[in-house]
Amino acid sequence: MSGKKKAGRPARVDYWHDPAAPKPTSRKPSASVIVRNSAGKVLLLRRADTGRWTIPTGGLKKNETLTACAVRECREETGLQVEITGLAGVFSDPGHVTAYASGEVRQPVNACFTAQVIGGELTTTTEATEVAWVPPARLDDYDIHPSIRRRIIHGLQPGQAPHAD
Repeated sequence: MSGKKKAGRPARVDYWHDPAAPKPTSRKPSASVIVRNSAGKVLLLRRADTGRWTIPTGGLKKNETLTACAVRECREETGLQVEITGLAGVFSDPGHVTAYASGEVRQPVNACFTAQVIGGELTTTTEATEVAWVPPARLDDYDIHPSIRRRIIHGLQPGQAPHAD
């Protein structure tokens, strides 16, 4: 668990197969994207709310496709415009819940895609305090939540069929 304090409570706390985790109050679809550069490095960003490293990820909006969501989130969080190249999988493990300061406890359903950069300029944002291109062999050097690490590891396996929970 981790989260920055906001009015005495963490803004967000992620749980992974924790029997003490609060019970979910909602499920919300989201999309994430594993972006690799020509050297094979993976794009990571450090979340402003928890300080953990992640891939571009965010909630699906009304009248938006999952692929459009992944592209939008990457642009909003990193400044990069990407093109979807494949589906890493659909991740919906009920053992992953996120508790928010508002009282919502979300059980995510995430479609994770692979992508390549087609434009933009890598930058930090209000959602990402740092951005980095990381060699896959160095991923263990970064504090990445197990649910995100699971997506990345699956998405980096060549020729693998898309994952589905």
